[in-house]
Amino acid sequence: MQSKSYIHQILLQYWGYSNFRELQEEIILSVLEGKDTLALLPTGGGKSICFQVPAMAKDGICIVISPLIALIKDQVENLKKKGIKATSIYSGMSKREIDVALDNCVYGGYKFLYISPERINTEIFAARFEKMNVNLFAVDESHCISQWGYDFRPSYLNISRLREMKPEIPFIALTATATADVVKDIQFQLGFKKENVLQKSFERKNIAYVVIQEEDKLKRLLKILTKIEGSSVVYVGTRKKAQNIADFLVQKGFSADYYHAGLTNNERSLKQSNWINNITRIIVSTNAFGMGIDKPNVRSVIHLDLPNSLEAYFQEAGRAGRDEKKAYAVLLVEKTDRIELEKQIISNFPEIDTIKQVYQALANFYQLPIGSAQNETFFFDISLFSKQFNFQVFTVFNCLKFLEKEGYLIVSESVFSPSRIKIEVSNVELYDIQLRNPSLDLLIKILLRSYGGLFDDFVKIDEFDIARKLNNTKDNIEKQLDYLANSNVISYVKQSNLPQLTYLQARVEAKSIYISKQHYSERKSVAVQKMESVIYYAFSKHKCRSQLLLSYFGEKNEFRCGVCDVCLERNKLELSDIEFTNISDQIKKILNQTPLNMSGLISKIEISREDKIIKVIQWLTENGKLIINKENLLEWRK
Repeated sequence: MQSKSYIHQILLQYWGYSNFRELQEEIILSVLEGKDTLALLPTGGGKSICFQVPAMAKDGICIVISPLIALIKDQVENLKKKGIKATSIYSGMSKREIDVALDNCVYGGYKFLYISPERINTEIFAARFEKMNVNLFAVDESHCISQWGYDFRPSYLNISRLREMKPEIPFIALTATATADVVKDIQFQLGFKKENVLQKSFERKNIAYVVIQEEDKLKRLLKILTKIEGSSVVYVGTRKKAQNIADFLVQKGFSADYYHAGLTNNERSLKQSNWINNITRIIVSTNAFGMGIDKPNVRSVIHLDLPNSLEAYFQEAGRAGRDEKKAYAVLLVEKTDRIELEKQIISNFPEIDTIKQVYQALANFYQLPIGSAQNETFFFDISLFSKQFNFQVFTVFNCLKFLEKEGYLIVSESVFSPSRIKIEVSNVELYDIQLRNPSLDLLIKILLRSYGGLFDDFVKIDEFDIARKLNNTKDNIEKQLDYLANSNVISYVKQSNLPQLTYLQARVEAKSIYISKQHYSERKSVAVQKMESVIYYAFSKHKCRSQLLLSYFGEKNEFRCGVCDVCLERNKLELSDIEFTNISDQIKKILNQTPLNMSGLISKIEISREDKIIKVIQWLTENGKLIINKENLLEWRK
């Protein structure tokens, strides 16, 4: 095993840090000892270093499984900037691009291969995988492998195949959000030889979690943003609402913008950059915003709509206060929110016949015969598709999610992919082509001068920049590149900005689509349970918000945070935690045996002053733990 000093040397050389963050070193040493390891670190806790450093400390290549193409691209680019050889394979790449990437993993001395889980089962991957000198498997967002997780993806079950093919290679699984059941399930699904969980507490002492019951949310939003200065994220449920709220804030004199997955890549990049660089103070967004963004000085995260799960809420709220200074996570709720969330959960589970209709419509859309399209990828415009076949967009979206969960297809997020080329002939052959085609000579020279590594791998190019240098038009440059591609001189993949749909299985008849009623029912049950946890968090008033969140993730915290809305109300009682808990426990025990009136209850409580007992009874009544029954007696609400 490598020494501690060696991993510190790697950390300093490639990442520029002299010390690891809390728990990172223990996780890395566990991996280097060859132990399967599950690392639970909160959002922004530095998970990637936990597998990147040990992979750099060992001979061979680390295979990283991740579901998010945007994060895959981001991490690969960051590693390349550090001089580390890294590549990736995901839905939407051409067969030639995949070929080159896999060859580099076998023969090119690469240290990291990032791969989306659905690519593991392909023949092209399996054939090269056997030849790879793998030193580690890293499973990012590992909660996706558990059917009890909030974002279960059946393609993650493919990962166990890697264990079968190379049983001696250790796994590191990483996630920021997992309940106790999910923690056990991750280790079972990945075939851990021995349970091994290294966990940093989910507690964020610098964040004040606040729930405010409010009918006029916009008025309250203005108050919060006026009172809490600094950078902010406002989360909403729909794209239209994001734009409307941002416009409203701008009208009120705030520096604000909106963000959602329907924007073009240039729009998203600009909005994100302006916010990160403090040009825009407030970003109003759907849940599309935040993945992979590590902005330390966010002072408030405000939710105007209820999230689908406490996992999602915890991740989004956790984007506040990464600099460990005081920050606020505020959830604004009104009575109708409960009904809206229930409707949303129901709409997430379309009828099985509707799912089959959408599957058939896709085949018509792409004109696919039965038995075709396995592992083929198509650009997918959900708005155009929905309009053409008279579906509502959210119905299509939820049907596709179910087809994903059953392993029929997968839809990637909308990610900008720039144009890429690779030269497929030798240096000598290319020179001969230049001599025989004077009209292409200047283009080839510009390509060779502007971009390195064209003979070895696919390289991103910018047709507009090439046209500018050649005093030509972008259209003409694209035509010349098409000619070179058709002549097999280069491989040329044009840029795109649409989501991509990949068939994981060959197209079948719609009536043959099998969706297990048991699985359907179980998933609906899990979604309902998660919804109920959100509603309980949003509408309960008797328990510390931080304690509620921590207990959901299996942590027992005996101490109140002291700064959430519930704790601030409790603090007004001028009672110590010990006094309050002692009186409250006695009240619960007594009233669980028999309802009593106020004086009867007070007389049975020992070791406390009457004025303190009355304060606790009043607080428990106001916050819904004590109720008055028809006989005008106090009862403990179970």
